[in-house]
Amino acid sequence: MILDAIDKKILRVLQRQGRIPNNELAALVGLSPSPCLRRVRVLEDKGVIARYAAILDPGLVGMGLTVFARVYLTGQGEDQVNHFIEEIGKLSQVVECHLMAGDCDFLLRIVAEDLVGYRRFQGERLARIKGVQSIKTDIPMQMVKQSWEVPLAPDGR
Repeated sequence: MILDAIDKKILRVLQRQGRIPNNELAALVGLSPSPCLRRVRVLEDKGVIARYAAILDPGLVGMGLTVFARVYLTGQGEDQVNHFIEEIGKLSQVVECHLMAGDCDFLLRIVAEDLVGYRRFQGERLARIKGVQSIKTDIPMQMVKQSWEVPLAPDGR
């Protein structure tokens, strides 16, 4: 789908203010409310807007530790990879999972209440997934930047 300048304006605003009323969104992007709503609906129907979500402060809900775990499997066969993906899908503390090219097989972003909670999660859940050979955990010292906004190229690509 090719996005025009108005679509990009709409998307930039919605990425920052997902609950903005349509009349305010329309005013910000230079449209009247009806055409603005139609454009938003098309962006939703085409899957450009995948969903709307509330972004929580993990520390305020008791999940103040974020770690990155590099997971190495005993093999990279399709069955092993698919089994791991299926099992990871059941673990709510894994908030991101990426199949990697390079050194490790998977990179996970995991949230936990604290270091003791993560260690328990790793030993009782993550390490017990069939096919996991080893796990290397990186603990960030400070979050410098975090964003869910996708940058939109100005030239329509």
